[in-house]
This record gives sequence, C-alpha cells and structure tokens, in this order.
Amino acid sequence: MIDMRKLKELIRLMTSNELLELDLRDKDEQVTIRRPNIHSAPQILNAPAGLAPVAVAAPAVAASAPASSSPAKSAALIDESAGLVKIESPMVGTFYASASPDKPSFVTIGASVGANSVVCLIEAMKIFNEINSGVTGTIEKILVKSGDPVEFGQAIFLVRPS
Repeated sequence: MIDMRKLKELIRLMTSNELLELDLRDKDEQVTIRRPNIHSAPQILNAPAGLAPVAVAAPAVAASAPASSSPAKSAALIDESAGLVKIESPMVGTFYASASPDKPSFVTIGASVGANSVVCLIEAMKIFNEINSGVTGTIEKILVKSGDPVEFGQAIFLVRPS
C-alpha cells in the first residue's frame, strides 16, 4: 500500500509545479494522478481501493492566482473585496479548533499568525492533520465551529495579511 504522506507530498509537488498528470509505477503498485486543468484539484485515477478518498487532500490552487504566485498564496485565496485572505481546508474531514476539548483554541479572532502557525486540526480517516495558516497576518473571522465537517477548498478562516 502506498504511504499516505508520500502521496500527499506527490500531490503538493504536482500542484506547486503545475503538472497536469503524474504516473508512477513499480512492480507492485501503480498510481496515476491527473487534473483536467491547472486550476482543478488532482484526482487519483489508478490506486489501491483504500486511497480513493485521498484524492481531495491537495492544497487548492487559486483560479485567479498568477502562475508565479508563492506557495502560501496558492494555499490561500485572496478575498480582494475586503483585503482578506481565506485559509481553506486542504481536505475533507472534521474541523477542530484545539488539540483536545480541554485545551485552548490554536487561534482566536485577533490572533497574529505566521505562515507556519498551526491554526486548527482536521481529522480525516482517524488521522489528525495540523493545518498551517500559509499566510502572515491577523485572524479576522473563524468561519466554522469545532466539530463541524469541512469540505476540500472550504474557507475556514479569514486573515488580514500584514
């Protein structure tokens, strides 16, 4: 079975390098990842059955982002009308604002974040994934509640970049 971390890294590399297709084969496994265009999420076409839900686990690529934009910009779309940046869910799962119910939230409204600041956890397939902000700024809005389900590409925070 293919290592999920390796698969996620392949999808990240594919997205950041604007590749449309990636086909990997060895004697035991084959994985084909393809996206119809540069601005869509990669889809896993040929993989062991247990990997199909991971097809949406790649960061979103901004439809309006220029090809030369930084990785932080591709992970967060700019809400130009308000000057805010959306932090989007990179996967389908359950949103958690803190590491456990008795712990404080990773971030609150008004909190300063750096590009590598953990802003939440998203649980998918019994794995808790730390989500980094991808942008430096101040949290302006939290758009989901702890325990809520989130979709791939769904805005979960709005940040005023600094």
